[in-house]
Amino acid sequence: MASSLTNAPFASGIVVYCRAGFESEAAQELDATAAAAGVAGFARTERNAGFAEFVLTQQGAPDALLRLFGWSRLIFARQSLAVIGQFKALPREDRLTPLLAALPAGFQVGDVWVETPDTDASKPLTAFCRSFNNAFVQQLRRSGALDPRSPWRLHALFPTGERCLLGLALIDHSAPWHQGIPRLKFPREAPSRSTLKLDEALQVLLNAGERERWFKPGMSAVDLGAAPGGWTWQLVRRGLHVTAVDNGPMDEGLMASGLVTHKREDGFRFQPRQRVEWMVCDMVEQPRRVAARMAEWLAAGWCHRSVFNLKLPMKKRYLEVQQAFEAMQATVAAAGRELEIRAKQLYHDREEITVFAQTR
Repeated sequence: MASSLTNAPFASGIVVYCRAGFESEAAQELDATAAAAGVAGFARTERNAGFAEFVLTQQGAPDALLRLFGWSRLIFARQSLAVIGQFKALPREDRLTPLLAALPAGFQVGDVWVETPDTDASKPLTAFCRSFNNAFVQQLRRSGALDPRSPWRLHALFPTGERCLLGLALIDHSAPWHQGIPRLKFPREAPSRSTLKLDEALQVLLNAGERERWFKPGMSAVDLGAAPGGWTWQLVRRGLHVTAVDNGPMDEGLMASGLVTHKREDGFRFQPRQRVEWMVCDMVEQPRRVAARMAEWLAAGWCHRSVFNLKLPMKKRYLEVQQAFEAMQATVAAAGRELEIRAKQLYHDREEITVFAQTR
């Protein structure tokens, strides 16, 4: 029988994967989430490690922890795992035995992923992870600990060849990509590589049902700061009619689609003549100014939904994000509307986060 949620081993904490250099922001978010929920513990990080941890004062149930610290709820986390074992000096001649011993008798998982953090220092371990993953799967199958009906996936995160964090993920509530990274191929027809940001955002911030309902041929959209058209291209390929707002030139091939109207105007001043389904924006400007402009659109009802980027400062990045979102909530609330915000630092982002927002 597949493992239920009740017979899983207790967890000592949470580990989240993040972009290298943003460990501090990931840790601040873990601390804030725990404090809001009254969970005792502390976050810890290592510079440029590509992950952050929250250590519990007392062990907890992994399913409850993963729902609280779920990867989709956190901005700076690519993946969230409940930690069930930490190993600092695994013997090279037999790494498997200690890891298998961390699983209680009778506990089963649906799959196992052996991974490294997304850092330059960890790249040499890629080949090792592939071979070790195969050996891990075979051993779990022989021992009866592998069952595709199990709700759990086992993760072994190797920052080094001897160190491992062993964790559990709820398959239906975790990032479905190794290292939490969607592997996207740059479409040659797209005008710029920024197109991958919006492509990833729609996969990460929306579920399959939302993508199907909210992107239908004939729908309308506005792209603020559109040139040369990387984000517009993603909308056009889904059949939307796009008003591209930018004083710069748009890609000729994109304009030939017949689905784009180019307005040579300032994105901070443009106002649509009628409501549109989508407004997207990737303008390089201070995050609070962009957030204020997005809130203005949503409060006025000029669009149903929006996806936009916020370029982050070098310091106090987590605080800047929280203050920007609070200001947006206040602006939209003053207009008598409710605002839903989902945000993520995507793989294709750098010093920025990507945000989905809609009014209800």
